[in-house]
Amino acid sequence: MNTHPIDQWISLETRRQFFGHAGKGLGMAALASLVGQPAAAETKGALGQPHFPARAKRVIWLFMAGAPSQLDTFDYKPEMADWFDKDLPQSVRRGQRLTTMTASQPRFPIAPTMFQFPRHGQCRKRVSELLPRTGSMADDLAFVHTVWTEAINHDPAITYIQTGNQIPGRPTLGAWISYGLGTMNSNLPEFIVLNCEPRGQALYSRLWGSGFLPSVHAGVAFREQGDPVLYLSNPSGVSQAARRLMLDRLQVMNRRIYDALGDPDTQTRIAQYEMAFRMQSAVPELVDISAERQHVLDLYGEDVTKPGTFGHNCLLARRMAERGVRFVQIFHRGWDHHSGLPTNIRRQTKEVDQPAWALVQDLKRRGLLDDTLVIWGGEFGRTIYSQGTLTKTNYGRDHHPRCYSMWMAGGGINGGVTHGETDEFSYNIARDPVHIRDLNATILHLLGIDHARFTVKHRGLDERLTGVQEEARVVREILL
Repeated sequence: MNTHPIDQWISLETRRQFFGHAGKGLGMAALASLVGQPAAAETKGALGQPHFPARAKRVIWLFMAGAPSQLDTFDYKPEMADWFDKDLPQSVRRGQRLTTMTASQPRFPIAPTMFQFPRHGQCRKRVSELLPRTGSMADDLAFVHTVWTEAINHDPAITYIQTGNQIPGRPTLGAWISYGLGTMNSNLPEFIVLNCEPRGQALYSRLWGSGFLPSVHAGVAFREQGDPVLYLSNPSGVSQAARRLMLDRLQVMNRRIYDALGDPDTQTRIAQYEMAFRMQSAVPELVDISAERQHVLDLYGEDVTKPGTFGHNCLLARRMAERGVRFVQIFHRGWDHHSGLPTNIRRQTKEVDQPAWALVQDLKRRGLLDDTLVIWGGEFGRTIYSQGTLTKTNYGRDHHPRCYSMWMAGGGINGGVTHGETDEFSYNIARDPVHIRDLNATILHLLGIDHARFTVKHRGLDERLTGVQEEARVVREILL
């Protein structure tokens, strides 16, 4: 009797391989449900439904890679003006770890910020003159001044805040959310990454990877040139109808393999092929901003029409939020100011201030801010002491993991709130610390997820974003 070539290949799989593969990739039934769904269908994730009513449906994470100086943006320390060029007291340093870039400095001269901090809004929040539009919406924002982490170098620090662990290879926040909650629009990925023009620290695709979760939950990075996603367009001479026929035949073969082996990776392939086909029509419409009205384009700034700029990416993030993308992360690099900080931070804040403000205002005007959580911040903070030569108009700052500032808006956040306080040197936390585990627990909470109950069995452990042994708490003081 003749056997199908696929059946011959299947027979080569050993019993050990079969059971090994079948034990992988929880949530494959949910992935399979993507196939054959009508346009823009909503599919549930592994949780089925949130643990409790959610305040936010989606997240837009504005990640300032390289670590903005909290001292020159949000953490106002006017008393430091009297400490100019004096040594940071040992009683403040407390023997904390230093990077190799400043550990050998003969002294640690204090560098007060050279920027003014005017008050804003009814909350009277002081925000750096570098961020006037951000300051103007202070009543919509919750400022957290006491975020902290154990990581002191960029790669482990950004890996840590993204995945809950300094060691690479674990699922990222966006992948966890995609896996748990599913999609609100099956024509688009649940997790999309937008990288701004290259400058500064390198970023790696594992920072939006899925780790031990099914690969369909990894972030899809859009490109600035050519097709937004690689191979989105059909090759020359291949029609859409021919592409559909090819996928149908391929799906028959993949289903035969799955029926025989139960290999969840096969289900992932089927779902990804189908998603790619739907994206061929959905993505070009998404990234085409030609129909946006001029007053909306003006809102985001003069660079809004230039792909790869922060303004352009913020507008795309709003369009993604409208279309039901669950998690959008924009990476803006170049914040690693070890020297020449006053010049460099002026450039950086000019690039992000108006677009970040515009994003919040645009979401608000369209009724989307109430259920969209917007986050702004980086992987750690900067030191009060100067790295290298210090003058009244020039200084640099080294990495500082013990305290730094972020802001959040929308999606259940109580605006006009300031949480936590650092010491007068912005070197240690005086009250209300917020570890990055607490930050992630709070994000999940706003999406209706109890971080302690959101687990996946992996290598004998009930793994979770916030760690299997560490404690994490929801920062309820900033919530409505």
